[in-house]
Amino acid sequence: MANSIAYAQKFLPVIDDIYKAASVTAGMDTASRADSFTGVNEVKVLKVSTTGLGDYSREDGYPKGDVTASWETMKLTEERGKEFSVDRMDNEETLGMVFGQVTGSFMREHVVPELDAYRFAKYASTSGISTTTEAALDKDTILAAIDEASRQMDEDEVPAEGRRLFISSDLKPVLNAALSRRWGSDETVQTVLSGYNDMPIIYVPKTRFYTEITLNAGTESWGYTKGSSAKNINFMMIHPTAILQVEKFALPKIFTPDENQSKDAWKFQFRLYHDAFVYENKVKGIYLHKNAT
Repeated sequence: MANSIAYAQKFLPVIDDIYKAASVTAGMDTASRADSFTGVNEVKVLKVSTTGLGDYSREDGYPKGDVTASWETMKLTEERGKEFSVDRMDNEETLGMVFGQVTGSFMREHVVPELDAYRFAKYASTSGISTTTEAALDKDTILAAIDEASRQMDEDEVPAEGRRLFISSDLKPVLNAALSRRWGSDETVQTVLSGYNDMPIIYVPKTRFYTEITLNAGTESWGYTKGSSAKNINFMMIHPTAILQVEKFALPKIFTPDENQSKDAWKFQFRLYHDAFVYENKVKGIYLHKNAT
C-alpha cells in the first residue's frame, strides 16, 4: 500500500483587499491653518473692509473713508469614531494578518471617502458660492461649462493661480472625448487629461461628490449616505485660499489582548474631530456645477 502523506501547506500573506482612492481633498490642507483650533473648538476670524477712492480736493483735501471690521466665527461640529475587535485566536489562526490590516483598510475604505464627501457637500451647500443652472454634461458642453466657470471666477477677481478643478469620475470619458489628442508611442497611449488651462484636474469618485450627505449614527455598514435632496456634482472649481479644512484630532488607538480588559481580543479605536469651512468674504472662490438628476 502506498504511503499517504499530507504535505505541509504555507499560506502566503496575501489579502484580498478593496481598492479605494486616497483622499482627493487632502491636497488643499496645505492652505489651511489647523493649528488655529489647538486648545479650542472655535476661532474668530477678523474681516476688514474699506471704501473706495474719491476725488481729491485742493481745498478740502482727502475724501473721508470708512473702515468696517467684523468677526466670523468658525466652530468644529463633527466628531466621528469607530471601534473594532478581533479575537486573539481569530487573528492568530489567520497568521496575524486580520488585525494588521484593520487600520489601513478602515482608513482607505471608510474614513477617507467620508472626509472627502463631507467637505464637498459642505462647500456645495454654502450660501453665496458661484453656481449655474443644473444640467447634464456631454462632450459637446463640458468644455464650455468649465470655461464659463473660469470666466465667472475671473469676473469675481479670484486669483487664476492656484485654482483646482475637481471633476466627477463619471465625466472622465466625456472630457476625454471632448478633446482630440494622443500622447505616447506606438506601444503606449495616454488620453487622460490631467490639467486644463493651468488648472490641475482631480477626478473625484462619484460616491463622494454630492451636494448633500447624511452622516449615519454608526449602526449602518456605511458611515454616510447621499442626502435625500442631494444632487450629483459634475465639477467644482475651488481656490484653496477660500476654504479652511481642519482635522483637530485624528488618532487610532490599538490595544493588545493582554491590555484589553473586556475581551481576549485585539481592539482598535479611531476618533476623528474635524470640520471644513468657507470664508464668508471668499465664497466666490468656489464654483459649483451640479447635475439635474
